[in-house]
Amino acid sequence: MINCVVIEDEIPAQNILKSFIEKIPEVVLVDTFKAAIEANSFLRNNTVDIIFLDINLPDMSGLDFIKTVKNPPAVIMTTAYPEYAASSFELDTIIDYLVKPFSFDRFLKAINKAKDRLEVPEPVLEEHNDEVIFLNVDKTLHKLILSSILYIESDRNYITVVTETQKLSYVDSLKNWVEKLPENQFIQVHKSFVINSKYVNKISGNSVYITTHKIPIGRTYKQELLKVLGV
Repeated sequence: MINCVVIEDEIPAQNILKSFIEKIPEVVLVDTFKAAIEANSFLRNNTVDIIFLDINLPDMSGLDFIKTVKNPPAVIMTTAYPEYAASSFELDTIIDYLVKPFSFDRFLKAINKAKDRLEVPEPVLEEHNDEVIFLNVDKTLHKLILSSILYIESDRNYITVVTETQKLSYVDSLKNWVEKLPENQFIQVHKSFVINSKYVNKISGNSVYITTHKIPIGRTYKQELLKVLGV
């Protein structure tokens, strides 16, 4: 997984970046910030792989800000001002410069540049090491690799199984799933949710984030979740 943050003061521009990021399964948006000072506090205590950075921020310019970051990650500039491109590339950490409005194709090109810089290998599924089952949903058998499940949600008599590429709903009970899932990898965090612990991105209050999915944590389940995560 590639973790990223967005530093952008305009909400429409934030939303465009969020929608583009959501289209790329291996890229996870950790947080968004409207000002450099907010991002600075976060980056002092957390590491990410990519920063999407606007130049025109309310408290200081994006270019000035990135010079203050110790050991900065890869940076992709996002701005309406093409005239700053030359000075941006004087900083080694800046790998691309997106001029608004930019297309998804142009965004994807920037992501691929970041992957090359980060030397991120393409994901390979070693199916011989993973248990595979088939779910009969709407009279169709769907192949499902258990280790690829992000989370399972129960709603009355229905179960929804969610992976990065699938969302399968059918009649079943959460109890049945709890009994057949590997105990060291999956944990129930709410009366209606079971999560895959390897995809936990962060815990905030009574919510756990599985990649970008916000899952509630039941009061009686939180201690066990923290134990499994070694917190």
